[in-house]
Amino acid sequence: MRDYLSQLEPLAVVVNPQAAMRKWKRRKRSRHLIEVAFQNKIYISSGGKKAMVDLIKELAPHLKTLITVGGDGTIADSLEGLCKAGCLNKVYFGIIPLGSGNAFRLAFGIPKNIRRAINIIRQGHTRLIDLIRFEDKVAGFVSVGATALVTELKLKHFLPGFWGHVWCGKKILSLKPQLWQIRLEDGLDNQGKRFDCLELEIPVLDAVIAKTNYFGYKWLIAPLAHPEDGWLDITFFEMSGLRYILSLPSIYFGRKQRNLRHYKARRITLSGVNLPVQYNGEFLGWRRQITFEVIPTALKLICPAHNKKPSSHSGERIWFKR
Repeated sequence: MRDYLSQLEPLAVVVNPQAAMRKWKRRKRSRHLIEVAFQNKIYISSGGKKAMVDLIKELAPHLKTLITVGGDGTIADSLEGLCKAGCLNKVYFGIIPLGSGNAFRLAFGIPKNIRRAINIIRQGHTRLIDLIRFEDKVAGFVSVGATALVTELKLKHFLPGFWGHVWCGKKILSLKPQLWQIRLEDGLDNQGKRFDCLELEIPVLDAVIAKTNYFGYKWLIAPLAHPEDGWLDITFFEMSGLRYILSLPSIYFGRKQRNLRHYKARRITLSGVNLPVQYNGEFLGWRRQITFEVIPTALKLICPAHNKKPSSHSGERIWFKR
C-alpha cells in the first residue's frame, strides 16, 4: 500500500481522552498504534467540550488535515471547532473511531479497527460531503423530540454506553406526540413533487434530520439520507411512545421509516413547546423554535475509496488537490 501521509501535512491528531469511558487511557495497544503512526502530531484535549472546541479552533487555521480520535461527541466538537475557525471546507478531516456509538464513521465505511482506520487515512481518498447547520453548530445527524430526550437522560445516568441508552429509552413508553408547527423550504415531498414552501401542523413524537444514515450502535435511523445530494433528509414519527417501542425492531433496521411522513428540503424550522434537541450524540438543550439548513459540499472527509458513490460532488485523492 502506498503511503500518502506526507501529502496531508501540516497535520494534527486531536484526542478526546474522555471519550467512551476513557478508552484512550485503557486501550494501550490502540494508543500505541496511533502514537507510532503520528508521533509528535498528537494533541490531547485538556478538558471537556469547550476545551476540545477551543483547541481545534486554535489549530485549524494552520492545518491542511485534522484527524480526530474519539466518538460522535468528539466529532461534533471537532466540526464545531472547524466551523468557528472558518476552516470547515478548507481542512481535510479524518476519523479514528474511539467512541461508543460511532455512528458518523459507519455511514462512510470507516472501520472501527484502529490499524485499518489509520491505513484509510494513509491512502488519502476523500469525499466532499454536506452537513447540517443550526445555530452556531454543524452536524451529520440531528433529532428533535423523544430520542433527544433519551440522549439527555443517558448523559446524566450512571450506566455508560449502550446499556445507558437502553435503560433511559424506557422513558419513551410514557411519551405522547406533541403538536408542532413545521415550515419546510425548497424541497421534495414523499411523491417527489417539488415545493418552494410547505407549512404543517402535526402531532410528532420524534423528528430526525439527517445527512448520514445512522444513530449509534448501527441504528439505521435515516435509510434515505445521502451525504452528497444537497438536501436535508427529514422523517417525522407521528405515533405514541408505546407504538414507537413496539415498532423499534423495524425502526432500528430502517424499514418503518420508508412508510412514514418523509421530506427532502434545504431548510426546516420546527416550533413547539420545549423541544429537546440532540446532534451527533450531543444534547443541545430545549428550544421553542429551531431552524436547520443544509450546507452543500461542506466537509472534505477522508474515507475508504470503495465507499464513494456516484454524485455531482464526488471526492478526489488529496494529492491532486491544489
